[in-house]
Amino acid sequence: MLHGKKILLGITGSIAAYKTISLVRLLVKSGATVKVVITPAARDFVSPLTLSTLSKHDVEWELFKDSAWTNHVTLGRWADLFIVAPASCNTLAKMAAGQCDNLLLAVYLSATCPVWLAPAMDADMWAHPATRRNLALLQSYGNLVIPVVAGELASGLTGEGRMAEPEDLHRLVCEYMAARADFSGKTVLVSAGPTFEPIDPVRFIGNHSSGKMGIALAHELAGRGARVILVAGPGVQAPLTEGLEVVRVNTAEEMFAACVDRFPSCDLAIMAAAVADYSPVQVAPEKIKKKDGSLTLELRKTRDILKELGRLKSPHQLLVGFALETNNEEAYAKEKLQSKNADLIVLNSLNNAGAGFGHDTNQVTIFDRKGNKTAYPLKPKEAVAADIIDYIHDKIKP
Repeated sequence: MLHGKKILLGITGSIAAYKTISLVRLLVKSGATVKVVITPAARDFVSPLTLSTLSKHDVEWELFKDSAWTNHVTLGRWADLFIVAPASCNTLAKMAAGQCDNLLLAVYLSATCPVWLAPAMDADMWAHPATRRNLALLQSYGNLVIPVVAGELASGLTGEGRMAEPEDLHRLVCEYMAARADFSGKTVLVSAGPTFEPIDPVRFIGNHSSGKMGIALAHELAGRGARVILVAGPGVQAPLTEGLEVVRVNTAEEMFAACVDRFPSCDLAIMAAAVADYSPVQVAPEKIKKKDGSLTLELRKTRDILKELGRLKSPHQLLVGFALETNNEEAYAKEKLQSKNADLIVLNSLNNAGAGFGHDTNQVTIFDRKGNKTAYPLKPKEAVAADIIDYIHDKIKP
């Protein structure tokens, strides 16, 4: 049921921590690989030895151990899903504030996978306005909050605040992973990042693209069962993800060749790269020395990757392009949709704060050939990627 899935379980200082023993057993029995990270306070409620025995992996809780640094970034990138259960009132407040004073919080802040929070606390703490504010803020970051249940609490009171039962959490994970296999059997081509057009051996024409949006799309698709071919421009930090093949390129011509060569074997192509529109006609064999006066560079237009893929596209293939604009955004996006023979155009604007190059967030509007226009609010790029892939699945049915 969960074979090949990687679950990271975070445990905080709550009496409900004892329930996680059953949760680990259920996940492992279903075939998942489970790793556990806990807060120092959680050790008062559940034994790391018990958890490591059941998960068959060491339990992590120290940022520094034996004069060595624990790589929280690796943990956050390894998992397909990070579940914090129980999530205490204290840890939720720290997460909302962006605090990072223990390993679990460091993993949370660097995680690139979806994060689920299963709160556990007393009824009055659950109802407090500060807790409600923290939960709303965490949800706005793209985290999923698992509803608490009503019942007898550790204080002796009866009310809301009990963590969801392990069996229910296990069922939700199984359902989620089954739904995320909706691109199983599909091969998807994704381009990401900038291209660098050389002027001489040390200089180039480029742009500020980080490739974060393309990486998020590739990671989302791989997590949903697709075989992904990521054509990555220079400087793109591609994730180490199962089912992801990375093709490294530098120039627009190299990206053109890589995409055109691989497109015929793909069901879907998403061109998220910021490809240079022009490239120097002549590349100096040696570094150009500074001289008095001006320097004139003759540029030629690069080959249009999206347009060529649109020309090559078969009826069974889907083609998605990106448009980054500074003015007349909607008109340009619609024109690009038609002229490139694309099925979707994803528009983002440099006029929107927090969107575009270099940011961890983005704000997009999707246009399709049926005349639909769907706008989304500003979100983390991982959440934007999920929105785009959901749109492709729900509206176009690959």
